Amino acid sequence: MGKRPLKNRMRRFAALAAGLLALPALTSCSDLVSRGFLPGARDTTNNTELITDLWVNSWIAALVVGIITWGLMIWVIVAYRRRKNTVGFPPQLSYNLPLEVFYLAIPLIVIGVLFVFTDREQRAIDERYPNPDVVIDVFGKQWSWDFNYVKEQVHEDAGQQAHLTGGYGAPDRLPTLYLPVGKKVELHLQSRDVQHSFWVVDFLQKRDLYPGHEQYNPYISITPNRTGEYMGKCAELCGEYHSEMLFKVRVVTQQEYDSHIADLKAKGNTGNLGTDFDRTPISAPAPQALEPAQ
Repeated sequence: MGKRPLKNRMRRFAALAAGLLALPALTSCSDLVSRGFLPGARDTTNNTELITDLWVNSWIAALVVGIITWGLMIWVIVAYRRRKNTVGFPPQLSYNLPLEVFYLAIPLIVIGVLFVFTDREQRAIDERYPNPDVVIDVFGKQWSWDFNYVKEQVHEDAGQQAHLTGGYGAPDRLPTLYLPVGKKVELHLQSRDVQHSFWVVDFLQKRDLYPGHEQYNPYISITPNRTGEYMGKCAELCGEYHSEMLFKVRVVTQQEYDSHIADLKAKGNTGNLGTDFDRTPISAPAPQALEPAQ
């Protein structure tokens, strides 16, 4: 009688485990699941597919390792559990060299494989275009953005802080960056004051802006593949109104892009916004020299 409840519990546990393992397969037809629950589409830019595949495959590898680990733990717990009427302790082993080599080597192999694939994709994503079609200076500032179209020698209106309670924060009045679809775009990211982070959510890329550190790679090279409007934000806590440092990106046809550039020229937004809006972060005053003792 004592064995039957144990067998029933084991059957229920096995059924539950099988159901949990089958759940990903049953939902794999979902486009959202196939993207690893990432926003946007796989082909929003030329880089989103690389990022999505790296993300999803990393989770698959982690899931496989997790299932094997959990399975071994459960097997050890069940197979080597203390039986009724057992007296004393089981045989004690000080070490098991093959087992120790195994559980040291396997994690190193897994980490090495993940490193190789991550490094390969990151190099491909960070590679700059030798001759981009569009070059844009992006300036982050507390708490908005400025955009210069370098080759066209025009600029958007100087960005102003959004207000989430209304007013300037209405969606049609956020600072907006225009990009032509299918063209090679280079964004040169700079900060006017403190550290910021440029993030277009659906592009699956963000990059920090470090003021005064030009040795850091402050570029994003992308080719937008889908027309549409995408939301952007600062992803680095940069002060009191960080949450209102919002902007939009509109990916449009070449004709619409040329028309927008012409409109900027017609309204007088010629040339580039320079250093007029730069602000040196407030720093502590320099320590005063001590007066010599009398």
